[in-house]
Amino acid sequence: MLSVIIATLNSERALVPTLAALVCGATNGLVTEVLIVDGGSGDETAMVADVAGCNFTIADGPVGQRLKAAASAARAPWLLFLRPGTVLDPTWIHEARRFVERRDPGIRAAVFRRSAPRQAAWREIWLLLVAAMGRRPGPEQGLLISRLSYQQIGGHSESAADPETELINRIGRPRIATLSSSALSGQILD
Repeated sequence: MLSVIIATLNSERALVPTLAALVCGATNGLVTEVLIVDGGSGDETAMVADVAGCNFTIADGPVGQRLKAAASAARAPWLLFLRPGTVLDPTWIHEARRFVERRDPGIRAAVFRRSAPRQAAWREIWLLLVAAMGRRPGPEQGLLISRLSYQQIGGHSESAADPETELINRIGRPRIATLSSSALSGQILD
């Protein structure tokens, strides 16, 4: 049903919890493949991907180019872009399945709710208020988008300084749903 795409570069340690959170989605039949597109890591990123059963590819070029190449190689009708170190909470499976099965032509994509490690209750409330006031989603929240919508908007920019944020901005806030499942973010991608 969906292909998970992760661009890596020396992401061995950050990749482990991200992949662990996807296991239930794979056993549940939601995740059909995980594509890791690597920028030439010098650590054990390839071994982590291999042990987890991911499709691992080394590709030269900027992040946007690598993500776009992985998206074109993906087989599923839905794409989930994650950064290494982003960990989805256990409720993501049910919510993502419900999102991809609904038919709402105005909403083209979804992100997960922002979360931070061991945050205080006041911080959680602040994040919810900021999200309600229209703060733009960020790539650390993951991006769930249909393959068709991704292709229609041209995918990731190969020349943008931050192709993930640029793609989210191009989709536009009104066409992105925020799911109530959270994405705990640990590492910023190269």
